[in-house]
Amino acid sequence: MEQTKQQFSLIKLTWPIFLELFLFMLMGSVDTFMISSVSDDAVSGVGAANQIVAMAILVLSVIGNGAAIVVSQYLGSKKPQEAAQVTGNAVTLNLAVGVVLSIVLLLFGGHLLSALNVKGDILEHAKVYIQIVGGGIFLQALINALATTIRTYGFTKQTMLVSLLMNIIHVIGNYLLIYGHFGIPALGVQGAAISTVASRFICLILFFLLLYRIMDVKVKWSYYTNLSKIYVRQIFKIGIPSAFESITYQSCQLVFTMYITYLGAEAMATRQYAVNISNYIYLFSVAVSMGTSIIVGHLVGARRTEEAYRRVFASAKWALLVTVVIDIVIILVREPLFGLFTDNTQIIAMGASVLLLSFFLETGRTCNLVIINSLRASGDAKFPVYMGLISMVCMSLPLGYLLVFKLDLGLAGVWLATAADEWVRAIIMYFRWKSRAWEKHGLIQHEAPQPAPAAAAAAH
Repeated sequence: MEQTKQQFSLIKLTWPIFLELFLFMLMGSVDTFMISSVSDDAVSGVGAANQIVAMAILVLSVIGNGAAIVVSQYLGSKKPQEAAQVTGNAVTLNLAVGVVLSIVLLLFGGHLLSALNVKGDILEHAKVYIQIVGGGIFLQALINALATTIRTYGFTKQTMLVSLLMNIIHVIGNYLLIYGHFGIPALGVQGAAISTVASRFICLILFFLLLYRIMDVKVKWSYYTNLSKIYVRQIFKIGIPSAFESITYQSCQLVFTMYITYLGAEAMATRQYAVNISNYIYLFSVAVSMGTSIIVGHLVGARRTEEAYRRVFASAKWALLVTVVIDIVIILVREPLFGLFTDNTQIIAMGASVLLLSFFLETGRTCNLVIINSLRASGDAKFPVYMGLISMVCMSLPLGYLLVFKLDLGLAGVWLATAADEWVRAIIMYFRWKSRAWEKHGLIQHEAPQPAPAAAAAAH
């Protein structure tokens, strides 16, 4: 393939991923900014609903992320037909799971929100949002399967351009539907939700067209309809542990959200604004981790493990350096940033104090992102899960409860507990990669080299 060199260039892979993620984050911030004109309760409601939607998307990542790693290793092994078959199987599996999740969120979204202690006007806004966005989650299921595969082939620039168009459509939709223009009624939160689903639908069509344009070996109809036990097993071998670790993390964040509901509506709104700002701090690290994982998958598939070993440490250093610089800039302008979202002085003061702690949180998170994604790409997906259960569930949740309620640190207690978890896992993952235990977890069975004719004759 012509893009072989591109696939192994971190910069060429990463900058489009960074821009794509930036656009995705920007869409979330634009949503928050536009919805904030409705009320702070509306922002809190959408934030609570998005916590549940994010959990659903993580369930979908079982297949999308697992398939991307399997495809990358097959491509590294020079087996494009197998990569195409894995892609077809992944699309079908993700669609099936997405439809089930859409039905669950449509029928039980309100009950899930109530279980999070969401009440009053916040609950009403959240219900409207989760009915529409949750009901259309099957669209995101297909987008996940297609986008991760297209990136794995090295076409990160193209996925970024599709995301750019989706964001433009979404912002226009928000403008028309939230505020009501050109004879359209002002729908508020409902309008933001409809705009989200519509932009995803258009994005999905474009990703399908792109998939068939970039693949050397096309996905045949039979690859969608005939599920292979071998490929499905490989997808789930990586996907289930990867998603379980992410779901564990998000579950802990849901528990922290429940803690925050007891602190009041202002604390809920502050958290939502702070999360939106924090997303930009670790954005570069996410992009580097995704680019590095594509490279590691190809290198492990090609049995070039020494290059993979060095690549990860180099990526982690660059990501950490850039994160520190971005974090310092954000901390310096934290109060004006919060002022963009709200004029509530208590929310601004609370948010500014929380962002001071982001330096400890984001540096640990950066190391985790790069190394854990690389461990998954190598096939070593279970180890991060075990360590995550110990650190997140057994350490950060009790610590958060202690800091929030017993030591009365409020929202800052949640940030400190999360930072402690990130650093504990970062140190463990560093030594795991350094141990090179991941080298024995490759997914692709390579054919044994054939003996030379002379050697074969001598054996007889």
